[in-house]
Amino acid sequence: MQPSPKLNNNVSFSEEAKGNQLFPVFVKLNQLRTLLIGAGNVGLEKLSAIVNNSHQADITIVAETINPAIIDLVAAYPSIKLKQKTYDASDLKDVDIVFAATANNVLNEQIRAEAHQKGLLINVADKPELCDFYLGSIVQKGDLKIAISTNGKSPTIAKRLKEILNEGIPAELDTTLQNMSALRKTLSGDFASKVKKLNQVTEGLIQPRKSFAERNIKWLIWLSIVLFIYTAGLTLWNTEPEFQSFLINIDPLFYWFLIAGFVFAMVDGAIGMSYGVTTASFSLAMGLPPASASMAIHISEVLSNGIAGWMHYKMGNVNWKLFKILIIPAIVGAVLGAYILSSLEHYSAYVKPVVAIYTLFLGGIILMKAFNIKRKKPGSQKIKNIGPLGFVGGFIDAAFGGGWGSIVLSSLIAGGRHPLFSLGTVKISRFFIATLSSLTFFTMLGGRYWEAVVGLIIGSALASPIAARVSNKISAKTIMVAVGIIVMAVSLRSVVMFILKLI
Repeated sequence: MQPSPKLNNNVSFSEEAKGNQLFPVFVKLNQLRTLLIGAGNVGLEKLSAIVNNSHQADITIVAETINPAIIDLVAAYPSIKLKQKTYDASDLKDVDIVFAATANNVLNEQIRAEAHQKGLLINVADKPELCDFYLGSIVQKGDLKIAISTNGKSPTIAKRLKEILNEGIPAELDTTLQNMSALRKTLSGDFASKVKKLNQVTEGLIQPRKSFAERNIKWLIWLSIVLFIYTAGLTLWNTEPEFQSFLINIDPLFYWFLIAGFVFAMVDGAIGMSYGVTTASFSLAMGLPPASASMAIHISEVLSNGIAGWMHYKMGNVNWKLFKILIIPAIVGAVLGAYILSSLEHYSAYVKPVVAIYTLFLGGIILMKAFNIKRKKPGSQKIKNIGPLGFVGGFIDAAFGGGWGSIVLSSLIAGGRHPLFSLGTVKISRFFIATLSSLTFFTMLGGRYWEAVVGLIIGSALASPIAARVSNKISAKTIMVAVGIIVMAVSLRSVVMFILKLI
């Protein structure tokens, strides 16, 4: 049966042929065997185009007369072989692609016919109707390469466009390309999440260049705030004796936790974890009872998790079905954990080593993640027991000062859930958990250790605008190793001190 002259989509071949039907490709000539027939001025032009774009191209040149410039060019490229002879069909043996650059039109047509008999693609100089492919004008900036085609209609237009693009595209764009390649290798998650991250990074390429003030508005705002606070504080110190007396009499605990909140928020911003465990370990080492330490941690996290949850909501990263299943059990677990821990405040001497053992375990997990020591993962089937997972995560988070992300987020991802939507859902859930567990702690304990609470809130707030930049400057592995060792050492000290007291 003869094939229909119509395509499957009912478009005729004559209609289909209208317009530019070329399919752009980039050929690895360094892995193919190329034959160039003709070595005059046109042959020199073809050869130059090939070697300029593929320095290691395997080329054989066949020609009776050879341009001296080609001889000089061949001397610089060992992969080019030169045969001064008359062309015959045997030259097409062991060849992948052919360029005909002779001044003899009859010979060019003969070469094309014999090349097609062997199933070879051919480019015939200055004869678009005889070509299987064209050589476009090339714009190159490092690894970036742009090819321009006019479908053989006007090489002059292609040349002018090449000049425009060469002038308009900065050479520094290749540096951006290399940085993007390095960034791409560090990204985790599925293809969609990688593309989303790379899109965010490259948005600046299509936006107009901003002024210095526009690029640094965030830092200008923070500088203004710092200057205002400094000026107001200095004025009050010099003019109001009551204010001076108030600052002098503040418990030094406030300043310790101010510094700690700043440092731990910076660490959390750099590696995306460990705020709860580092703050809990520090609080216990500073003498805070477990319940008061957990209260300080959760109150300081309300604002930061609210902002993070809102951002994930705006970016559409929240799985609302998962959120509805997770949130109620998580809140119940968090409130119950906060209530039980607060009720045991008078027995903090016995609760403290239990919390220390828990933070010791989390410190070990941080070290494992730093060195990519992977535990056996469950199958790819999605985790089903979301409600119990939320309850356990909320309870442990409140009762031990942290662990919501470590328990719930890692379980969701390991159980086959989408990492990006799991992160957004866990973050926005964390806001409600931190808020309600904080209210429970505050109701049970009142305003105890308010200096620690306020210090953490202010310290973490000051760190938040610069934490993200730190993550690009310091190795995450280095930070995780340091945090893991410090947390384990502090926790182990608390356990040993408790055992020594018993002895």
